[in-house]
Amino acid sequence: MSRTIYLANPYGFSAQQKATLLPPLVEALESLGLEVWEPFARNNQIDFLEAGWAYRVGQADYRDVVESDAIFAVVNGVPPDEGVMVELGMAIALRKPTFLFRDDHRRATESEEYPLNLMLFTGLPQNAWRDSFYTSVEEITAPDKALARWTRGE
Repeated sequence: MSRTIYLANPYGFSAQQKATLLPPLVEALESLGLEVWEPFARNNQIDFLEAGWAYRVGQADYRDVVESDAIFAVVNGVPPDEGVMVELGMAIALRKPTFLFRDDHRRATESEEYPLNLMLFTGLPQNAWRDSFYTSVEEITAPDKALARWTRGE
């Protein structure tokens, strides 16, 4: 059975981003043998015209974070998307393996060490956080990086 990874991302809110930015991420993760749980695709059965739909979406996303084996979070933006940050925080609290993706060149912190708020790195190894931090789609499948090693059980 393949491992599952929750793909926390803000791309489902925009038709263009959903069509152009999301597929390469999903394909890269799947090429590592992972089953990708992408929240916008998994919540497509929710009727957004029904009262209480937002609560159901939040609960479904929470359940998926809990039940997934790891999280791969797109942390672009200044600041990154609030929903992604909540999902990432839940995964860190649950001690899930955590992988961050940022191909946004803008600086989002005062820290000289980290490119983002230092709290986002609490789920990564202290001295080897760069192994779990990805700055391009091509880098996602790099065999020497943390995600590929995790998929191999190393």
